Amino acid sequence: MKCLDTYPLIEVATGNEKFAFLLNEDIVLTDITIAEFYYVIIRKYDAATADYWYRKFAPYCVPIPKEILIKAVKFRHSNKKLDLSFFDCVGYIFAIENNYKFLTGGEEFKGFNNVIYID
Repeated sequence: MKCLDTYPLIEVATGNEKFAFLLNEDIVLTDITIAEFYYVIIRKYDAATADYWYRKFAPYCVPIPKEILIKAVKFRHSNKKLDLSFFDCVGYIFAIENNYKFLTGGEEFKGFNNVIYID
């Protein structure tokens, strides 16, 4: 199972063939990730496009327990020199806690355990 951050979702939505394989993978998204993704799409395109992609990815979304959110805050704080986004930290900690791979395009996650980096 792969837990996706916002970057690969954007790449799928914008038609990057390099990321098309994700539509045939076992994936999971956090509710926080889909919210960030929705914002990026509505800002770049419009509400109709954001709604379309939301409906496409919503079945893969899971709520995040408060304990994961707190662990993500602590993780972000302990790695503040890397300037990690809160959204990505939540996804990463969620992946770690559930033994999933975290799929990201964030260079700052290169070298971390359980990370699949794609640029």
